Amino acid sequence: MRKSFRAGAVAMLAAATMLAAGCSAGSSAGSQDAAASDPNQKVELTYWAWAPNLDKVVELWNEKNPTIHVTVNKQDGGDPAVTKLLTAVKAGSGAPDLIQAEYQKIPTLVAADALADLSGTAANDTKSHFPEGVWNSVTLGSEALYSVPQDTGPMVFYYRADIFEKLGIAVPTTWDEYAAAAKAVHAADPEAYLGTFSSNDAGWFTGMAQQAGASWWGVDGDAWNVKIAEEPTEKVAGYWGGLVEEGIIDNKPMYTPEWNTALNTGKQVGWLSAAWGPGVLEGNAGATAGTWKVAPMPQWDASKPSTGNWGGSSTAVTSQSKNLDAAAKFATWLNTDPEAVKALVKETGIYPADSAGAESSLTEAPAFFSNQPDFYKVVGEAAQNVGSFTYGPNVNVAYNAYNDQFAKAAQSKQKSAFLDAVNSMQQVTVDDLKKTGFTVK
Repeated sequence: MRKSFRAGAVAMLAAATMLAAGCSAGSSAGSQDAAASDPNQKVELTYWAWAPNLDKVVELWNEKNPTIHVTVNKQDGGDPAVTKLLTAVKAGSGAPDLIQAEYQKIPTLVAADALADLSGTAANDTKSHFPEGVWNSVTLGSEALYSVPQDTGPMVFYYRADIFEKLGIAVPTTWDEYAAAAKAVHAADPEAYLGTFSSNDAGWFTGMAQQAGASWWGVDGDAWNVKIAEEPTEKVAGYWGGLVEEGIIDNKPMYTPEWNTALNTGKQVGWLSAAWGPGVLEGNAGATAGTWKVAPMPQWDASKPSTGNWGGSSTAVTSQSKNLDAAAKFATWLNTDPEAVKALVKETGIYPADSAGAESSLTEAPAFFSNQPDFYKVVGEAAQNVGSFTYGPNVNVAYNAYNDQFAKAAQSKQKSAFLDAVNSMQQVTVDDLKKTGFTVK
């Protein structure tokens, strides 16, 4: 049997139809009817998640909603939780009602019939709370709704303001200006770089490609198509390959002891990262607090501001939940209620996907950026410019191909190798889709 992108949605609709006819008692649609028949009956929901202190936020819900009780079952992380859920779906039982789902994992879960469609619940009314690109991540560009956005990672540019001032370098607003600034930093100190090309961070590169207009997967009827080796991604790869070949940008991975030392000693003068960056900088280069500032990402076209996204997750209801409406009601509250969003920020440290919630909850700059009172104004404006990006059911394969191919390219320091790496990613991703039974055009 050939698999298609829409297989998951079709299967869920079929299951709902069977339940409505009384053929089964196992899917969310039938359970939704059962719960609705007695609104005073207490509902118990389980929620698999890994965000720190999420149970403290859920306590607020439980105090105010005695008939819908949610229990957080702490997971080790996104990948282990997804693996457990897929195992439960295959077995036919054992899944929770809700799961914290990273955006890039949603297509994989939909293809496995692991998520319920929330478009018929109150969750569907939350669209106006989120930027268009974020909403696309949970609808996959369809009329279905597979999750409610929770947090995002709009990308921005962190830079050492003191070093920029000392060298007389203006904050780059375009990628041409970024290249010029990189050259100036390295010329002033041959051991210093404005940034590094990190071959072990596929999510980082995905965000860079997203900013340039890339969307690596797409749906054509009942088939997938793969658009990695196209102009936007090739432009990004060629740009960074050129900087590495010229020697004005480092070619070493992030999150290494060497990288941490460079952050502390002023040898890494900038970092293209996401809204959650302050926590990393504070943890790895705490002594440099007050010397960094944040600015929008440099632009390919300054007249059309755009940014990428790196990270973030959502709250999904699984296809095995027996209480679809109750679970959707909780997911909606958790991610759009002002009190809940404020608690998420305080307890878990996320950057909320809810635009109004982010603006009202993040009123003071992080302590590490106390020298920049408008920190969250800059990040908030960037968040509104995140473009749409469609993930596919084999993100893990594409990301592994990135790690393999771009590690070789970075080591070679050849622009041509960076472009070859894009083509290799494309081929590996397409071959895997076909091998696992998906229709590909």
